[in-house]
Amino acid sequence: MLGAIIGDIAGSRFEMNNYKGKDFKFFTPKCRFTDDSVMSIAICKAIFESRSDYKELGENAITYMQKIGRRYPLCGYGGNFLRWIFSKDPKPYGSFGNGAAMRVSGCGFAASSLDEAKLLSQKVTEVTHNHPEGLKGAEATAVAVYLAKTGMDKEEIRQYIDKNYYSMNFTLNEIRPKYEFDVSCQGSVPQALAAFFESVDFEDAIRNAISIGGDSDTIAAIAGGVAEAYHGIPQELKEKAISYLNPHLLEIVSEFEAEFQ
Repeated sequence: MLGAIIGDIAGSRFEMNNYKGKDFKFFTPKCRFTDDSVMSIAICKAIFESRSDYKELGENAITYMQKIGRRYPLCGYGGNFLRWIFSKDPKPYGSFGNGAAMRVSGCGFAASSLDEAKLLSQKVTEVTHNHPEGLKGAEATAVAVYLAKTGMDKEEIRQYIDKNYYSMNFTLNEIRPKYEFDVSCQGSVPQALAAFFESVDFEDAIRNAISIGGDSDTIAAIAGGVAEAYHGIPQELKEKAISYLNPHLLEIVSEFEAEFQ
């Protein structure tokens, strides 16, 4: 799931200042990890701690999203989710926001079957984003990661997503001129997946995602998780991304990757 973190970090400086091109410097001092990275890491911690049978995954997702999330209160959460993080009695709140999708790449990496990828996604999503579109966006992302990880051809993955989740009958060049900021799953997950489908390597997927504008860090995080599973990540990008994480977050990343990747 380091791919999602890299997408988040690279896209962080463009979220409020979109750049609709691919010719940008990938990492700069203005880049940082945001809520996309923090929640991806929290979900991975929940998966790791639930790995014996995943029966407690939903409860652990709540525990670690709150526990880890509270350590980084200014990393960019939406208002409803921020209140959920600090709630004494956290309940799902009917959201279809793209926060459901940006955090689930670990589900695809940990799953041992397609059905398990869907199950893990549901368990970690329904505790907050229990709207059908929120569940759908998360599942589509986790499924794409799983299919990419297990060696399915990119065109076959696209066809699976098109048949089961979102119409993929568009190109980035077609939507780029008019695409605007959209924090819904239905308005950003298919665009993020298209960034992967049109990529030639990992870095290109991230550049594709950022180039359309919109919620740049989240779109790049979603694309980055799938791109990692399919293309792998160049070592130099891994090393640079790790330098943006503190020891607390990096320890969880290392723990998860040692178990599942």
